[in-house]
Amino acid sequence: MTKKIINLLILLPLGVILIIFCVANRQSVTLAFNPFRPEDQVLSLAAPFFVFLLIAFIIGMLVGSAATWFNQGKHRRRARVEAKEAIRWQGEADRHKTRAEEIAGQLPSR
Repeated sequence: MTKKIINLLILLPLGVILIIFCVANRQSVTLAFNPFRPEDQVLSLAAPFFVFLLIAFIIGMLVGSAATWFNQGKHRRRARVEAKEAIRWQGEADRHKTRAEEIAGQLPSR
């Protein structure tokens, strides 16, 4: 519940600011990929300014997410190994419990 409230308090104002920013930056700009001839129409793209900003934001989110995912790979691998080991130990404990019950069942009653 607290996480939802914190997300709402952070994401809602960010969303409002982003919408206001997009509405304020509707003028068309040209992104030139040729630094030597910026007027070259083949390597340039014209769109509203907020489109380029949103694309940059999305690419940044994807790169950051990928970097985090790759960086946390060692932790996921360790969790898989420990989960397999826990299953193995649980199976061994079950076998020992079954064996102990068999031995207890074979003992003479008093």
